[in-house]
Amino acid sequence: MFKATYPNASKFKKIIQALVKLSDEIPFYVTSNGIDFKVLTPDKTMLAVVSIPSLEFEELSVEEETSFIVPTTELKKVVRRATRNDSIFLTINKEAGELVMALRDRKTGVEREFGIPIVPRPVEPVPELKIDLSVSFTILSEDFKDIIGDLKLVGEAAVFSYENGAVVVKAFEQQKEYSCTLREGAPLIMLTSNVEKASSSYSIDMLVVAARAASASKNVTISFDTGKPMKIEYDLGGGKLIYWIVPRG
Repeated sequence: MFKATYPNASKFKKIIQALVKLSDEIPFYVTSNGIDFKVLTPDKTMLAVVSIPSLEFEELSVEEETSFIVPTTELKKVVRRATRNDSIFLTINKEAGELVMALRDRKTGVEREFGIPIVPRPVEPVPELKIDLSVSFTILSEDFKDIIGDLKLVGEAAVFSYENGAVVVKAFEQQKEYSCTLREGAPLIMLTSNVEKASSSYSIDMLVVAARAASASKNVTISFDTGKPMKIEYDLGGGKLIYWIVPRG
């Protein structure tokens, strides 16, 4: 059993909207340290992890660590009802088998309560990914979204490469071609690498999913390496949203 009050319903809505495209179900992991969401696509080629630490909650009371699954469609319906004046209260009704979500208007005091059915199945454990990636850069989230929007017009795969102090993003398909060179200061905020060269290819469709979260954070940090998953990390200002994308063969 747990009780949690999250003060910013608008931010919570953005978090959920960043996850719903990945799977029909969203697992919750609740501990005294906070609430995490870990969503793996059915083909296991993309993982999204959201971590909201306990300090971000107005209230977080956890009698015992718990994990459960809710249907994406049902969660999305309720979250859509949230407004910027709302805080969100969460708990579990064991008898009804529901996640109880209440939206509380901080100005009027009006509270709306919804029950979201819990999927009667244990949560499959998702291991923590700890992968060293040689190239990392930080860019404005809107700039990242624009680049991915350009890639979407060209093909199915994007090649990210690093050489001579620059990241080059390319896509090819039939008569179409796209290339973009990114350097520190133009437009990158930060660029680091501990290798001379690196290159890997990733699904543009998955990059599009990750770019949809751009409104949740001013900046995004992208890390990659040859033949390794790409890490896309948004700082939520008290919490993190991380996407992992498996490289294409």
